[in-house]
Amino acid sequence: MESVLRPAAVLGGSLAVTLIAGWAADLVLRRAADRHPETPLWGLLRHCRLPFQVVLCASLLRGAYRQAGILPDHAFVVGSVLNLVLIASVAWLAVRIATAAVDSVYARYARAAADEARVRRVRTQVTLIHRVVSAVVIVVAVASMLLTFPQMRAVGASMLASAGVLGIVAGIAAQAALGNLFAGLQIAFGDTVRIGDTVVVDKEWGTVEEITLTFLTVRTWDERRITMPVSYFTSKPYENWSRGGAEMTGTVYLHLDHGAPVPLLRDHLERLLPDIPEWDGRAWALVVTDTTPHTIQIRATATAKDSADVWTLRCTIREQLITWLSTHHPDALPRLAPPDPAP
Repeated sequence: MESVLRPAAVLGGSLAVTLIAGWAADLVLRRAADRHPETPLWGLLRHCRLPFQVVLCASLLRGAYRQAGILPDHAFVVGSVLNLVLIASVAWLAVRIATAAVDSVYARYARAAADEARVRRVRTQVTLIHRVVSAVVIVVAVASMLLTFPQMRAVGASMLASAGVLGIVAGIAAQAALGNLFAGLQIAFGDTVRIGDTVVVDKEWGTVEEITLTFLTVRTWDERRITMPVSYFTSKPYENWSRGGAEMTGTVYLHLDHGAPVPLLRDHLERLLPDIPEWDGRAWALVVTDTTPHTIQIRATATAKDSADVWTLRCTIREQLITWLSTHHPDALPRLAPPDPAP
């Protein structure tokens, strides 16, 4: 009878302690979050309740399963399983804690910072740091789980003799992956491109949506996603419209007849801009930049607060100027001469 009651008591007691400890920890974190709403860390740590309970339960059973006589004929198997569960749950808990800490730091910085570019920079850095930490924790956890088996330790010792050759082979095989890994770290701390930046890559205009240790995703204006290796952004030129501030100057070119009323067109643009919400009021201009035997080139410029607004601003200016010329000065628009009649 004792052989049944003792294991049941140990299992039941471990589960009861685990549930009570999880409930108590969640209660403390919830009250801390209510008292300090400016600090999101306490609320985020509540997501660690389940891995914490698994770690606690596995630790209690690991320390008492032999004395409790749980499956005494398979004590080695039970111990190995509990070791694996404990290592995996500790890694799970570490990743959850790191996630909570990273999200908390970013949330507090985003609320306090007024510079959007610096916020995107910090977001990129903490995201990559979180992924590096998670990858290291997972690798260490898997290695620790393998080393719990004596057979795997023997295999590892036998592989040390050929470590030099394996290192060379692995280095050659993983050259591209390692290059992307170091490129991702360079992007994170070199501040060359950030999540949320507007870039032009291979003549495609879009916004950086995601940066990982190996690839970068750009969301184009028509909702397509372009996935590129991060090494591209450290080895090839590209346009980053968000560097040095998000403000931009839009340019509109018009080809008009030599008799086009440039001063009137300039006055119309000056009256037009205040009614365009995308214009930020910083600057504007309209000048003649070139001439050909048949036309003159007019360049109209105006400023906007970001790349999205500057695109709309350019389209509006182009449409309004052409409409005004067509209505009031149609002779200012270039005309193609009709083809000569056939003899």
